[in-house]
Amino acid sequence: MPKKPKREMFGIADQLMGASKIKVMCEDGKSRMGRIPGKLKKRMWIREGDLLIIRPWEFQDEKADVVYRYTRTQSSYLSRKGAIPEVINVF
Repeated sequence: MPKKPKREMFGIADQLMGASKIKVMCEDGKSRMGRIPGKLKKRMWIREGDLLIIRPWEFQDEKADVVYRYTRTQSSYLSRKGAIPEVINVF
C-alpha cells in the first residue's frame, strides 16, 4: 500500500514512452511522466494498464518515480476490497 507520509500514491500505467519512462495517470487526477528505476526494470516488466505505486518528485510535480507494480491478481483483490480510489479503478 502507498505510504502517505512519503507522498506515495496509486497510478495506472497509460503509455510506455521508451528509455525507462512511462506516462502514469495518478489518483489525484494528474498525468505524470514516470521513471522506472533499474532495479525494478530488471525484475519485472511494466505494461499499459498495470496498477503502480508512484512517488512524485518534490521539485517537479509533473514527474514521478515508480516504486512498485501490482500483478493482475493483486490489483483485482485490492479493487474488490475497495482500497483503490474510484478515479483510477479500472479493475
